[in-house]
Amino acid sequence: MSPHVRVNTENSWAILKDAILQSTPSRSGTYPTPVKGFQFYRQTSNADPKPSFYRPAVIVAVQGKKRVRIGQDEQYYSENICFVCGVDMPASSCVMEASEEKPYLALSLYLDAGLIASLASRIPPATTEAGFFRGAALQEVEPDLLDSFVRLVELTRTPEQIPVMEELLIREIHYRLLTSSFGGVLRTLNTFGSQGHQITRAIAWLKEYYKEPLLVQELAGRSNMAPSTFHKYFKNITTLSPLQYQKRLRLDEAQRLMLSGEYDVTQAAMAVGYESVTQFIREYKRLFGDPPRRNIMKMRNMTGSEHHQAAM
Repeated sequence: MSPHVRVNTENSWAILKDAILQSTPSRSGTYPTPVKGFQFYRQTSNADPKPSFYRPAVIVAVQGKKRVRIGQDEQYYSENICFVCGVDMPASSCVMEASEEKPYLALSLYLDAGLIASLASRIPPATTEAGFFRGAALQEVEPDLLDSFVRLVELTRTPEQIPVMEELLIREIHYRLLTSSFGGVLRTLNTFGSQGHQITRAIAWLKEYYKEPLLVQELAGRSNMAPSTFHKYFKNITTLSPLQYQKRLRLDEAQRLMLSGEYDVTQAAMAVGYESVTQFIREYKRLFGDPPRRNIMKMRNMTGSEHHQAAM
């Protein structure tokens, strides 16, 4: 533990809780801070599970309880636990414990792949790279990491210091994560030439060209892997096959387009690459639980922040 670390972790959690409560209105939502990529989250009621994509980020629950399902694995996290995601990860999540009097509170910081790669090149790996791994995991918030977040939260209250201190503290948090139990996964996902990094690149390609017909063999070739090896790594990291992942990207984008009010069901289906509207409606209902029109109507009755930030 570093000499500067606050040994009173209870006090550290209290600092985080008070900062979020003071910085967010009483209604549910996600609230960006003046620090780049750093957000507070508050939810005042329990919610049904919702499919979503986690961006690469670290999420720290400060109060309340959250359930997250990734593939077949269902896990819960609350105070003292953080959720670290190294790739764009499909998941289903919901708040389990929240009320007006005691809202669910969390903070998150988006991860910088370039910064992870730069730091990883200077930090000796703790262990040899695992053959297969999941692209996201829960872990304890170690005292060093907790202290880094406390100082980052305190920085949001001194905007004149942000231009100088922001980069230093964000860099420190990335370092703490790289030396944590999930650090080996973050390293391989962002180290050029590793099989994990090849999957990260394949995900980036899918995100850009999700509308196009997908030939897994060609994508495997781009990743310098045999198709069977590529398929195994991709599914182990993301919990989905490449084709299933592309489908999630399409459905997620179609939902966003319909919520904008500028696309109807047919237009959204065509815009994301579907040739059959009937197939689109069937797959949309399977993922989101309702046909497109009914789902969009329900979501418009919710506050936009409560839905769109459900992954936090």
